[in-house]
Amino acid sequence: MWRIWLIFDPRRALVALFIFLFVLALLIHFILLSTDRFNWLEGPRAHASISQMAPLPPSVTR
Repeated sequence: MWRIWLIFDPRRALVALFIFLFVLALLIHFILLSTDRFNWLEGPRAHASISQMAPLPPSVTR
């Protein structure tokens, strides 16, 4: 394992790793924020395509 650090500069490799992980975390969070189920800021949005159900007619009493 120590020979790998002779090939790569440890500071640059670790900085690149942390930048990659930070960008990956941001990407995952923005993907989750774009969904209805996992959007913790706005909550679930009401869809316009879902129509409201009509109320039941009054029952006939005999």
